[in-house]
Amino acid sequence: MTEDTEQRRLLLYGRRHGRPLRKQRMALLDTLLPRLQLEAPAGTRLDPAALFPVPMQGLWFEVGFGGGEHLAAQAEAHPGIGFIGCEPFINGVSSLLKHLDEGGQQNVRIVPDDARPVLDALPDASVDRAFVLFPDPWPKTRHAFRRFIGPDNLPRLARVLKDGAELRLATDDVQLSRWMLEHTWRHPAFEWLARGPSDWRTRPADWPQTRYEQKALQVGRRPVFLRFRRRPRD
Repeated sequence: MTEDTEQRRLLLYGRRHGRPLRKQRMALLDTLLPRLQLEAPAGTRLDPAALFPVPMQGLWFEVGFGGGEHLAAQAEAHPGIGFIGCEPFINGVSSLLKHLDEGGQQNVRIVPDDARPVLDALPDASVDRAFVLFPDPWPKTRHAFRRFIGPDNLPRLARVLKDGAELRLATDDVQLSRWMLEHTWRHPAFEWLARGPSDWRTRPADWPQTRYEQKALQVGRRPVFLRFRRRPRD
C-alpha cells in the first residue's frame, strides 16, 4: 500500500454539517456537549474506568450513532453500562444531546468526530458490545474502501472487543449487507450468530429502532440485522 493510499484511508468522508440548527440545539452544543465530550488522547490509552463518575459494569461502543435515538434508548435501558458514541455529523450530535437532555442519562460519552482514533486509544479487550447501524453504503465501486465495516476496521473492532462480546450491524442496502456479511463472516475473530434463514431479518427485542430503519420501512426496504460474536483469543 502506498503512503497516499494509506492517507486516503484515514480521511473522514461524509457531511459534517446539515441544515442550520435551532437555538435549543445550538445551546446544547455549548452547554451539554462539553460535559459529555470525549477526545482520544494522543499516544496513550484511554482508561474506560475513568470516563464515568461512578463505576460501570461494562462498556458499549456505537460507531456513527446518527440521530442518537438508539444510543439514548440503550443508555436508558442499561444505566449500569458506560457508552461511547461517535458521530461526525454535528446535526446528529445535537439530536443525541436533545435525547440525553430530556432523558437525563449520565452514562454516555460523545465523540463528535471519527471513531477510529478512539478505538485505537482503547485498551485491548475493553468493549462488551459494539454497534455499526445503517452506515453510509457508499454504493459506487470506487468508494467501497470508505465503508466502515471492512478490512481496515474489522481488526480495530476485533482488538477492542472482549472474548464473547457482540458486534451488531444493520443496513437497508442490499449491496452493503452482502459486503458486511462477507467481510465479517470471513474474519477469523467473528462468529455469525444467525439461528435460522430469516433470523437476520428480525430486529431483536433489545435493539431499539432507529430513524433510518423507519425510513427504510416506509419506502418498502427491508433492513437486515447482523449479530456476530467475538471468538475467544488463542
